[in-house]
Amino acid sequence: MPRLVVVLPLAPLETGARFAVAAWPLHITVLAPFETDAAPAEIARVTAAALAGFLPLTVVAGTDELFGRHHDIPVTLIDDNAELTRLHDLLVEALRPLACTPSHSAFTGPNFRAHVTVKSQGRVYAGDELSLSQIALVDMAPRASTSGRTVLATLELVSTGE
Repeated sequence: MPRLVVVLPLAPLETGARFAVAAWPLHITVLAPFETDAAPAEIARVTAAALAGFLPLTVVAGTDELFGRHHDIPVTLIDDNAELTRLHDLLVEALRPLACTPSHSAFTGPNFRAHVTVKSQGRVYAGDELSLSQIALVDMAPRASTSGRTVLATLELVSTGE
């Protein structure tokens, strides 16, 4: 059963791109990993329908914090942004019916805390303005999988007049 995640990459991704777990491109997770029996094409279709007319976002990086079970994963929080929260809420509502476990924390967890994980290959800093214009659906293959992560679909958020 596929385990998928929906992210806003900081730089555009290509459908079919693969990367190792440690080499995740910088991104903001807008819908945490969830399991589904739906085909990736169906998830992409529902996502596109939910976000029709949704414009690109500009968000601002905030303070650093430590995430994870052991509070040992450095991240940079994203300052509160109503449109980013609305994007998250739209995805939760649209994709919950396709989840194997609609009560999973991806859909019912506590407050959405947008952030960018600090990686060896890059990071964002407090005050950085981030332009986000693409949604990517990524297969969260098991960590031990030699295939790594695979971008299953991308969706462009397009400004009016483009």
